[in-house]
Amino acid sequence: MAAKTEAPHTGREVPQETRVLVVEDDAMIRQLLSMKLSKDGFQVFAAESGPEALRLAYKHHPAAIILDIMMPGMDGFEVCRRLREMTDAVIIFVTAKGRTEDVITGLQTGADDYLTKPYDYRELAARLVAALRRREADRPSPLLRAAGEFLWLADPARRLVFLDDGTTVQLTPREFAILQFLVRNQGQVMSPDAILAHVWGPEYIGDRHLVKQYIYRLRKKLEPDPSKPRNILTIPSAGYLFEASLGEKRPAG
Repeated sequence: MAAKTEAPHTGREVPQETRVLVVEDDAMIRQLLSMKLSKDGFQVFAAESGPEALRLAYKHHPAAIILDIMMPGMDGFEVCRRLREMTDAVIIFVTAKGRTEDVITGLQTGADDYLTKPYDYRELAARLVAALRRREADRPSPLLRAAGEFLWLADPARRLVFLDDGTTVQLTPREFAILQFLVRNQGQVMSPDAILAHVWGPEYIGDRHLVKQYIYRLRKKLEPDPSKPRNILTIPSAGYLFEASLGEKRPAG
């Protein structure tokens, strides 16, 4: 079990290795916030721009991201949208933009919380710890499918898929959610609308091309021959089916 330290500004324990990415173009604010988070026991990485934030998020896999909106070049809303393609980390907007429309936009792009400047650091720290605890409580338990010798879904925190040839593939949050949904309903045909409702939300029902794109991406990553899938099958005019194949294993390498 990971060692924990009590955060002085929240009075709550956090795992010492919990990684937080601070994205802020103002150097003074960025340094001060990073210093306070480090004092609270977090391992902090900092970025001054959207592109740098995306690079650091991909490299370090932070558990939480504190994100400004008004930055030169790529604004925080766009950064959040792109982050949601690669991570399910807690994202908290901390920004001077306090209009209701901005808050709604921030939450719709995938943020977990929204805090307006100026703010009390103790409130930010408390919200951060609370969001991390909610995320951990909601995290799915490992999903294992060993019987078909195709794959095991394990370590949902990193969205890893262990293939039968010993290789490991990391999926994006959307890809992993779709695969989990299909595996949990193994042997049942799931319609595109059912997948859309479960993974994206009911407001996306009807956008079947979106599902088709993600199924294509999953097959490229997981199937020995994506053009002739053995496990993620298309049922014409019906939907998609996960089937644990007992056929020939994937070629090594």
